[in-house]
Amino acid sequence: MSISKEIKRVTTETLRSMKENGEKIAMLTAYDFTIATLVDAAGVEVILVGDSASNVMAGHETTLPITLDQMIYHAQCVVRAAKRALVVVDLPFGTYQSDPQKALESAVRVMKESGAHAIKIEGGKEIEESIRRIVNAGIPVMGHLGLTPQSIYQFGSYKVRAKEEAEAQKLMNDAKLLEELGCFSLVMEKIPTELATRVTQSIQIPTIGIGAGHGTDGQVLVVHDMLGLNNEFNPKFVRKYLNLEDQIKTAISHYVSDVKSVDFPNQNEQY
Repeated sequence: MSISKEIKRVTTETLRSMKENGEKIAMLTAYDFTIATLVDAAGVEVILVGDSASNVMAGHETTLPITLDQMIYHAQCVVRAAKRALVVVDLPFGTYQSDPQKALESAVRVMKESGAHAIKIEGGKEIEESIRRIVNAGIPVMGHLGLTPQSIYQFGSYKVRAKEEAEAQKLMNDAKLLEELGCFSLVMEKIPTELATRVTQSIQIPTIGIGAGHGTDGQVLVVHDMLGLNNEFNPKFVRKYLNLEDQIKTAISHYVSDVKSVDFPNQNEQY
């Protein structure tokens, strides 16, 4: 009789210990049960239910259109799959920026209705009170600085952020503020490697980079990007570990051909 080994859940404390021990953190996005099952089984520590679902799942140009209800739906699917990873859910645009009470209510809904373990929120000093309320309610918060996609119309482009000294100093100040407010981790997106490394060394909470170099405590990518499911999106920071777009197209073309030639189903594939 074999005894199954109990799977130990990754927690916010796990991530803090990993930073202290110099062990890098692997994080990927997922938005559905099937992919989340594979991502979890492959050993990532954190699954992000990102508002990037607006792009890769719904086909929108930006992350702005996705709603809180839609984010909760995607989070529910992922939580059902994740046996080990910490599941973090993005609060979507419009659910926290203007009203700290609305921010708290949005975070509470995500936690209660999806069963996720934490939320992620974009911004620093300008959303200080929203973060404070959410953390004080006992909800773990992951911060997000640098290129914050929900502010893309304000930025005007997806170029590297914080290259100038003033913006770099603000990012450093915001990172320290997020730590003081009680955030358990911080994502830094598309900023210079040297700055990301300095921030990582100046705060005690783990940092996760995307387009921020190797000096952070961990890395995150959109799962569709690293699996090569979108050959039109080729930023410098994405490493494609597969080329699934071409492989899937080829497989489907073979299927269509086999159906039309009556090769499928064959004698062994029918009753």
